[in-house]
Amino acid sequence: MEIDNPTSDWANRWRHPDVYLQRSGPYAVEGYMPGDELTEFIHSDDCKILVVGAGGLGCELLKNLALMGFKDIHVIDMDTIDVSNLNRQFLFRYKDVGKSKAEVASEFIMNRVSGCKVTPFFGKIQDKDEEYYSQFSIIICGLDSVEARRWMNATIIGMYDEEDPSTMKPIVDGGTEGFKGQSRVIIPRNTACYECSLDMQTKPVTFPICTIANTPRLPEHCIQYASLLLWPKSFPETKIDGDDPDHISWLFSEATKRADEFGIRGVTRTLTMGVVKNIIPAIASTNAIVAAATANEAFKLATSCAPIVNNYMMYVGDEGLYTYTFPLEKKPDCPVCGTESVKITISGGWKLQELIDLLLERPGTQLKRPSLRTSTKSLYMQSPKMLEEATRPNLEKLCSELFSSGDTVVVTDANLPISLQLVITFE
Repeated sequence: MEIDNPTSDWANRWRHPDVYLQRSGPYAVEGYMPGDELTEFIHSDDCKILVVGAGGLGCELLKNLALMGFKDIHVIDMDTIDVSNLNRQFLFRYKDVGKSKAEVASEFIMNRVSGCKVTPFFGKIQDKDEEYYSQFSIIICGLDSVEARRWMNATIIGMYDEEDPSTMKPIVDGGTEGFKGQSRVIIPRNTACYECSLDMQTKPVTFPICTIANTPRLPEHCIQYASLLLWPKSFPETKIDGDDPDHISWLFSEATKRADEFGIRGVTRTLTMGVVKNIIPAIASTNAIVAAATANEAFKLATSCAPIVNNYMMYVGDEGLYTYTFPLEKKPDCPVCGTESVKITISGGWKLQELIDLLLERPGTQLKRPSLRTSTKSLYMQSPKMLEEATRPNLEKLCSELFSSGDTVVVTDANLPISLQLVITFE
């Protein structure tokens, strides 16, 4: 292939994105300097991009970034390819089932887009340290887990040192939920971070047990009846595995019988799996739209050819097409990017266990396994085992016995690299 052939794929691969880098315009960032130097930077190894997640969003992101001209892309994902992925994760084929998503996606992109190097890592994001994440210019998240997003957010923001500009690693986060999605830009210590928006998360739908047992009206009620009431009676020693086809088949069969009994339609095997695993169906078009917006922000961050979004874009596609962009408020008491302590008022008659239950349910914290301590003693520690056993009796003690009103209680969680400072006062 002739490199200087103007009609060749190689010569025209990035022709359209490069137009934005060769000239300025009314929407360019102040001080923007177009030209060949910027174009060469995008196409060089000096602009290194990390994509976290190689699923529905990740496949779209990798394709978009490669075709935009980014030539040094890394991708990290811990999952393997399942048959159910093939309808929307278009970088995979049936022959790839069981293989690493990151490795197969990387190979596909490099085979399709010449000159683009994609380096995969098949493993958990927690397997990599700060030195690994510090090598990237921009980090793009296409994750399907709140916990993983919180970990990435806290890790990247924790790396930032105001005296060293090179430690500033912008995060572009995309997420989808059925026909809805969002894309946001997180600039460490400057914009609201992911942790600031925890209370915006959609809570899992739950149904009253009385409705499930006595007056079911929806197919989901029938599935919950089979999983919550029938399964424990039939298999008391076995926990439901949403990935086990035999488990799903049994639940589907029992839920169908229940639905027939009450004249309810709509119980399907796919819905059964979705309810059991708390899955919201993934929509390919939503992934494409959100990934396009997310990749667009990465391109603007890398080039300054246009202002980045400020800083949260919401997309809704279930009743027409609707997008809305707004500046997400930065919380002063955010445990990741804030500078103030979280203030909580509780009853002096509360037990320590009740305080922990509050932290587990509180939208702004959403902890899984919290450990609590004051400046002088451990109140309750989840690990190691010996320390958990030693502090377990404190769970039944009154908070007023363990610390004074106005004291600061430090809360940590083994699953998250954050430390929450709670100032607790008694009513």
